[in-house]
Amino acid sequence: MIWQQPFTLEGINQTSQGTLVEHLGIEFIAFGDDYLTARMPVDDCTVQPMRLLHGGASVALAETLGSVASVLCLTDTDRFMPVGVEINANHLRPATRGFVYGTVRPLRVGRNMHVWQIELRDEAEKLTCVSRLTIAVVPRS
Repeated sequence: MIWQQPFTLEGINQTSQGTLVEHLGIEFIAFGDDYLTARMPVDDCTVQPMRLLHGGASVALAETLGSVASVLCLTDTDRFMPVGVEINANHLRPATRGFVYGTVRPLRVGRNMHVWQIELRDEAEKLTCVSRLTIAVVPRS
């Protein structure tokens, strides 16, 4: 198991209140030894004018998943915190309704850097977006 912090899905969802995560309707729904899954509605808050899921919303879901995963991998969150360094996303197919589901898995979890692979899928389990996020682990100031 990669997780170093005790957590519950309910607890993660509570810490998202009053943030972009809540505004976009992102909800953490599952986890395992090396993955974390959240879903986001495809609705008025997350679509672009053509009524397709906005690429920026997809990236926000991906970065949320990777950032939360990094926090859960830290052994000392009083002294260190994760910050995003780089994210990329390949939008593979549109999502137009329902939910998109994102799952994050580690490519590398080191002392100073974490690299995450995030896959987003629609309700038919078709891949809509793949993303890679690099996180730096830095001292809290």
